[in-house]
Parts: sequence; C-alpha cells; structure tokens
Amino acid sequence: MHADHSGRKEAREEGEKARALLAKSRAGSAAAGDEPILEVRDLVKHYPLTQGILIKKQIGAVKAVDGVSFDLAAGETLGIVGESGCGKSTVAKMLVHLEQPTAGAIKYKGEDITKLSGRALKAVRRNIQMVFQDPYTSLNPRMTVGDIIGEPYEIHPEVAPKGERRRKVQDLLDVVGLNPEYINRYPHQFSGGQRQRIGIARGLALNPEIIVADEPVSALDVSVQAQVVNLLDRLQAEFGLAYVFIAHDLSIVRHISDRVGVMYLGRIVEIGSDEQIYDHPTHPYTQALLSAVPVPDPAAREHRERIILHGDVPSPANPPSGCRFRTRCWKAQERCELEVPLLAVPAVFRLADTPAGHDSACHFAEEKQVVPPEGLLEAPGETTAEEDGPSQGVDGENGPAPSGSTRAR
Repeated sequence: MHADHSGRKEAREEGEKARALLAKSRAGSAAAGDEPILEVRDLVKHYPLTQGILIKKQIGAVKAVDGVSFDLAAGETLGIVGESGCGKSTVAKMLVHLEQPTAGAIKYKGEDITKLSGRALKAVRRNIQMVFQDPYTSLNPRMTVGDIIGEPYEIHPEVAPKGERRRKVQDLLDVVGLNPEYINRYPHQFSGGQRQRIGIARGLALNPEIIVADEPVSALDVSVQAQVVNLLDRLQAEFGLAYVFIAHDLSIVRHISDRVGVMYLGRIVEIGSDEQIYDHPTHPYTQALLSAVPVPDPAAREHRERIILHGDVPSPANPPSGCRFRTRCWKAQERCELEVPLLAVPAVFRLADTPAGHDSACHFAEEKQVVPPEGLLEAPGETTAEEDGPSQGVDGENGPAPSGSTRAR
C-alpha cells in the first residue's frame, strides 16, 4: 500500500511539473502572437453507398464528416469529443492524409495539403504525425522496437543518417520513459502502456510540429492512462508540439486541452476554451454530455443536474434536416427543422463580455452550468487520477480524471 501511494504521489508531481513547463511555453507563444499552424475549413468526407454487382450505382452517401472547421495554433492542444460514429477519427485520418477529403481545405502553414501528392505530401507528413488508438494492433509484431521507431528514418533518410539511427532510437526510448536497452525487443514483450509509449516515440521520430492523437489512452487501464497523459504534457512542453487530441472521456480532454470542440453527427456543434465549454456550455448536446460525467465528491454531486437524452443517434446516411440534434433536443422548435444553425457566437451573447460568448451551433443557445463549480469539486477529500477510479466517458469507456475532473493548470 505504501509503494502504491508513493507511485501515485510521483505521478502527481510529474504531472504538475509538466503543466508548469507547458504553461510557461504557451505564455511565450501567446506573447509572440503566433498565427494558426493548421487551418481546417469546411472539411467533408462522404462515403458512397452503392448497389449492383456488375454495374454499380450510387444511391446515397454516409456523411461521416460534413463541414468541420477549426484552427490549431503552435504549441496548442485542441480536444475533440463526441459519441462513437460522430466523425472524430475520420477527421484525424484526413489531417494526416490517410483519407482523402470529399471537399474542404486543410491548410498547413497556409498551404492546402489536400491538393498535394508525391514529394510535396511526403514533406508535409514529416511535420504531422499520428498516435493511434490501439497500442496492440498499431505495432507490427514481426518488427523489433528499434525497427518500428526507426522506420520513419527509412522513409525520411535526411533526418538521421544510417550511422546515427540506433542512437536516435535509444534517445527516443529514453524520452518516453522506456529503457534504451529494450531496442531489440518485440511488441509482445511489453505491456499496453509501454506499447503506447513506443507509438508515441515513433510519432516523435521526425521532430513533427503537430501530433494527431486518436484516442491514445482509451485502450489502457486507469493508472496507465494518467501516466501517458502526463507524458504527453511533458513532451509538449519540451518539444513545443501542437496536439489534436481525440477522446471520449471528457475529464481527460479538459485536463490536457486548451480548447475543446464537441462533435455530433459529422459536425462541430460547440467550440471554445476548456473553461468556456466545461463551465459555460451553451449547446444542449454539450450540456447533456457534461451532465453524464461522474463527480467524485458526494457534496458536489448533489448540485449537478442530470440530463437524459431520449432516442438514438440518427444515421449519418440520412441525417435530420436543419439542426442534426433536433430529434433528441428538448428545445427543438419548427425553426430547428427548417434552418441549419451556424457555428458562431449566439446573438444573445455577442454584445456581452461573458465566457458564454463562444461559438455554438444552436438557434436557442442558453448558458447552463452543468458541472459543479471548481470550488465544490476541490472540496476536502480531493483525489488524484489513480485515486478517482474509473470515470465514464461518452460511450461508457473507462478513463482517468487526472485532476479531480478539473484541469490543474
């Protein structure tokens, strides 16, 4: 028990140090007034539905992503949350060009990468890397750890000459907290958390500016999740990385993100800073998600209103007209069926200096405090990531609440 408590204390101290470094780094970036390093505009991905064998005819399309827009600044973390099937992972794949968009633009430093191919695309991919969700299937079981992490150097030999690759791989293992002597081991000889660290090391190999993390901790147990999130925090502070962090667990997203985008049925319905989204949500769907997050403090739990959504998520092959959330929304009116709400600051908040004045795609946006105030969440008996126990995400997946469900930055 003493050893377990000591381990939790070390993890907490590591996370606090990483967040302090990160805050200092971001303060410098903000002072410099950096332009967005990544701009996504009206991104669309439709998968055709066909019928026939010899002569195929398109009869419709699955609208996996349907008009997503956001910016990402250097050194910033943008969290994306939503239910399974809302299009989060499809967005991630398009950002690294694993999927070709149907329409829209992805601009990296002002250049639209959706139109690139060959050497030009290869050069951009060096700066935008991905960490995959499953640490078990994303690593080739026939390759050693050294070969897996060093494979990017085979594709981009200019980054590391052959004589230096082994040393660079060992340095990367050390950076992510693994013994450099493990370089000749195979993936099956590692635990899930260690495998995800290997995946992170592979993503860092080419010194990228952006890392797209597609649910990097959802397949890990609670204590390991906290360690990996703290590692991502530390690496961001050390290397100035920008993250697009996709997850189901809202507490993890708040812990690591500067801004948060909420997706529903292929579209972002609300986006803002972590404080705006968690403490001042204005979209009904965001409010419903936040009301489902477990609160560890019984006193604070009494102040929370639970919002129950009725009905199933509509099919992306046949989404509702107008507002896509209207079929499950308690505020829905005739206007919601006829008119698509724009993702913009609601008219009621445009002239007011309030945290509720952030982009929200709702005709009847209204601020509603769902999560209890931080003072209540940090009441006596404050807990750490491992002590909180499992927290329920959007899809009922387990994940940590790294700071008592609040962001400790």
